[in-house]
Amino acid sequence: MAGTEGPRAGPDKPFFMMKVSSYLLALRPWSLSASLMPSLLGSAVAYKCSAPGDFSLLALLLTLFTVVCVHGAGNVVNTYFDYVKGIDGRKSDDRILIDRILSKDEVVSLGALLYAAGCLGFVCLAAMSPARMEHLALVYFGGLSGSFLYTGGIGLKYIALGDVVILVIFGPVSVLFAFMAQTGRVEWASVYYAVPLALNTEAILHSNNTRDLESDRGAGIVTLAILIGRTASRVLYAFLVFTPYVIFVVLGLRHTACFLLPLITLPEAFRIEKNFRSGDTMQDVPKKTTNLNLIFGLLYVLAVSLAPRNNLPFVQ
Repeated sequence: MAGTEGPRAGPDKPFFMMKVSSYLLALRPWSLSASLMPSLLGSAVAYKCSAPGDFSLLALLLTLFTVVCVHGAGNVVNTYFDYVKGIDGRKSDDRILIDRILSKDEVVSLGALLYAAGCLGFVCLAAMSPARMEHLALVYFGGLSGSFLYTGGIGLKYIALGDVVILVIFGPVSVLFAFMAQTGRVEWASVYYAVPLALNTEAILHSNNTRDLESDRGAGIVTLAILIGRTASRVLYAFLVFTPYVIFVVLGLRHTACFLLPLITLPEAFRIEKNFRSGDTMQDVPKKTTNLNLIFGLLYVLAVSLAPRNNLPFVQ
């Protein structure tokens, strides 16, 4: 693997550990909940719809491994192209290339390794899954292509299409992939479960783009936040954050009270939305929204897991 350091005298363990931590930092582990939660959700729905003994723990682990590898690779691709295109400035949260924590060659190698690992995980998953190979591959490679094209290739992020990619990949694609891997069937109704998580995850990207609106405009790229402006962006953020709670109230009243469980996070959502409306507290909103997404997602997965099977809407 390409690097910037030569061999060192004496024990290499401290240097090795520093490199490992740098590679882990490049994956942006705090963001991985955006793909883990819909994958767990799809698996939870599949568990409720499966006959006793049909749910595979190994398939679940392979699904999570595959999804995390592809998501991590997408993060690395984002780091590389944002840096090469001059999008990342001195105030950017992503410091991997700006602070020379890793070289560009190391970032490219890491991305390639992660995509290869994801493909290996997919091959193993496809070999044991009851799903038809072509159906599972269509969903998998659709998600993989989206993770690359977000900033690589035509760079959908730079032409105001990044929000669409996030809504699709970290919603219907991840949920359907996990559901298919377990059940072997294409149940399009299962993607309805992805809507609350997809909206909440999109709120992370939108808060980040709204915060960086001026710097992104100066770099010559176009995002949804730039197109609609700050005032409309505040309205959109509130819609993305609070609509899932409305959905859960409706589901809780019509089907089972288990769906009310994610409402535990509602007070925190109000606090974050208030911070979003203030320029003085805007800087930390993307990170706080990411933390909200993690707890929100876990409670949603728990709600589906606890709900009586006959009370689950859309799929049986």
